[in-house]
Amino acid sequence: MQNFQTGSMQQFPLMISSILQHAAAAHGDREIVSRLVEEPLWRYDYAGLADRAGRAANMIRRLGIGAGDFVSTLAWNTHRHYELFFAVPGTGAVLHTGNPRLSDEQIAYTLNHAGSSVLLFERNFAELVQRLLPQLTNIRHFIMLADGDLPDMPGIELQGYEQLLAKEESLRDWPSFDENNGAILCYTSGTTGNPKGVLYSHRSIVLHALAAGLSSAFNFSAFDCIMPCSSLYHGTAWGVPFAAAINGCKFVLPGDKMDGESLQELIQNEGVTFSGGVPTIWTMYLDHLERTGEDAGKLTHLIIGGSAVPRAMAEKYQNKYGVAVRQLWGMTETSPLGVVATPTPKLAELGEEAVNDVIWSRQGRLQYGIELKVVDDQGRRLPADGKSAGTLMVRGPWTVERYFRSETSALDADGWFDTGDIATLDENGFMRITDRTKDVIKSGGEWVSSIDIENAAVACPGVRLAAVVGVYHPKWEERPLLIVEPHPGAEVTTAAMLAHLEDKIVKWWMPDEMIVDVIPLTATGKIDKKVLRDRYYNYLAEQQIKVQA
Repeated sequence: MQNFQTGSMQQFPLMISSILQHAAAAHGDREIVSRLVEEPLWRYDYAGLADRAGRAANMIRRLGIGAGDFVSTLAWNTHRHYELFFAVPGTGAVLHTGNPRLSDEQIAYTLNHAGSSVLLFERNFAELVQRLLPQLTNIRHFIMLADGDLPDMPGIELQGYEQLLAKEESLRDWPSFDENNGAILCYTSGTTGNPKGVLYSHRSIVLHALAAGLSSAFNFSAFDCIMPCSSLYHGTAWGVPFAAAINGCKFVLPGDKMDGESLQELIQNEGVTFSGGVPTIWTMYLDHLERTGEDAGKLTHLIIGGSAVPRAMAEKYQNKYGVAVRQLWGMTETSPLGVVATPTPKLAELGEEAVNDVIWSRQGRLQYGIELKVVDDQGRRLPADGKSAGTLMVRGPWTVERYFRSETSALDADGWFDTGDIATLDENGFMRITDRTKDVIKSGGEWVSSIDIENAAVACPGVRLAAVVGVYHPKWEERPLLIVEPHPGAEVTTAAMLAHLEDKIVKWWMPDEMIVDVIPLTATGKIDKKVLRDRYYNYLAEQQIKVQA
């Protein structure tokens, strides 16, 4: 029997409220700027955030919300939403950040599944909430995240956030409780079946925020100005709001406007140095810079996740605008930080070209707090040789153990979570996603990487978005079909695309057909391949029938 010695250090639970208290004490005058819906730009600082979050906490309590109760939001990246990230979990309740990009049915499902009795929502979601009202039988309090006059909403006794806050004093002594208690509830995008809830704990959020700010990840400092363009409702905007507060970064919230012109206004006027979001946002921003001839101001780093970063876009940002593009991989189930593509000394010794090749072709490298392994169909660990592709498994202190309200563990017998991704690991700890399990194309018994084809295709002149899906083929079972969405006014021909791809992918990966179409996106800005597969599943077989006729 082992006789472990108990440590003699103080026992302090890791609490979200401690992040707020630290930011107010150490960086109280560091500015927070927020764009709002139909209101002027808002400015205050971390001291002001602490004061208003404390008022919001007392407001939540006055509504009868206690420890373990749930509060839902339908809100953008604004300072009011940010305040609730501290106010609600700080009292012991749980904040459910509803995703307004889901279908009405899915939004209602998540609100009801969470069991929330309070819904706080933006002014421009009034019509959405009105539509959902018959299904929201658990909601007792409807609060609009707005100032000024409120709209008339039949059947709803609407309250105003600012009016409620004005009645409260600020909570100064935040309660302390078990760090493993639930804090923030996020749902997956629900591309197949109902969305699944992942309940983050205070402990997991604090550890995730500490790791996210490290040099191997986001590399934050108090000199940075951070603007999250990943949504607060989607995996807590990649943990950036908490990491920024810990590091005393100036914090800029873009509201609901993510178009290139709107982002440029904040980037230039506020001195944004770091931002992140899905590729579609930064494709639009790059288009804006190219059209206007403007520069990227003080912006030096972009973290892009959600889907693979087109190399041509990364090269243009770095070589023309001086903005380093780094990829990120994660998922709601990993809070969501998994890996970030940042260089290492060993990689740097190989030269700039080698660094760029790895950084732009890999999703990222091992980060403290997340273990990775790749296994074959029998569950055997594959070698870290950068070539052996298999199922990506993860585990760590901010990885899901079970989905919300499920009694079944989501892990295997050894505590690993199956991400549903197909990936490789190399000897330097860099991970590359080659496909999603559900997106893998198996043609004649051999795997085809849709992601590699997409990355090559999107670099073709005139291409805005590219998606590759496996569709039925009478001989090969499946073949890759390429769908392309051109930039406005651009023309992309099949001949030009095939010529572009010829020396970039293996011959038998070449898509059988190319279709020009508008590419659908999911609620989190990713390409919705399920829609494309359903739309074009029999396309190649139908084309053969036409030819034979």
